[in-house]
Amino acid sequence: MAPIPISQFQELAGLAFIDKSLLIRALTHPSYLNENPEQGLEDNQRLEFLGDAVLDFISGEMLYHRFPEATEGRLTRLRSALVRTETLADFAGKVHIDMALMLGHGEEDSGGRRRANNLCAAFEAVIGALYLDLGIDAVDRFVEPLFTNALNDIISLELYKDAKSRLQEWSQANLSLTPVYRTIESSGPDHAKEFTVAVLIGDRQYATGKGSSKQTAAQNAARCALEALHADDSGSE
Repeated sequence: MAPIPISQFQELAGLAFIDKSLLIRALTHPSYLNENPEQGLEDNQRLEFLGDAVLDFISGEMLYHRFPEATEGRLTRLRSALVRTETLADFAGKVHIDMALMLGHGEEDSGGRRRANNLCAAFEAVIGALYLDLGIDAVDRFVEPLFTNALNDIISLELYKDAKSRLQEWSQANLSLTPVYRTIESSGPDHAKEFTVAVLIGDRQYATGKGSSKQTAAQNAARCALEALHADDSGSE
């Protein structure tokens, strides 16, 4: 899949960069640079570093003002849920970064355009580029609706709590069983492995989750199982 033009991406994402080269850099995966060194581009890793710091600051400030009575520990857990890899990868899809990301052929063929690590890194890089181009206020306007919608889900589904512990509490209370986690797939190159883990309770598989480590994938599987259980409860009311 060829990436969409920068102009089309900006229109879809609601962005208007002054320095387009910053945006191009933010969307350049290292694999693309490795296969196209003659283009003289820079990959998005430095911008990813900057964007990560900017997102931590903006999310921290938002949570500080929204929850004036919350403890430091609760604020930290909420921020971690807001800026975790899977949440930022979801944001990347919502603003169409997946369609604009420039990947090498090998990374493209191995499913890199859908890989959470790549999408999260590109989203952080775009945030870093936006900060350098237009400042913190522009970043705040761009991420505020994304953070607000995600935060509502995080709070309603208690996604800021440890998912495996919550699922185990539910399973033991309702079924007298302990969840079991099994790795069912691993894909991608050695430097960017993605694992798929299934969670089973008794003989039933409740959900699967993906992640850059087996632990992260297991947490995501537990989180998906809890969301499915919540949906089942809502539907039966």
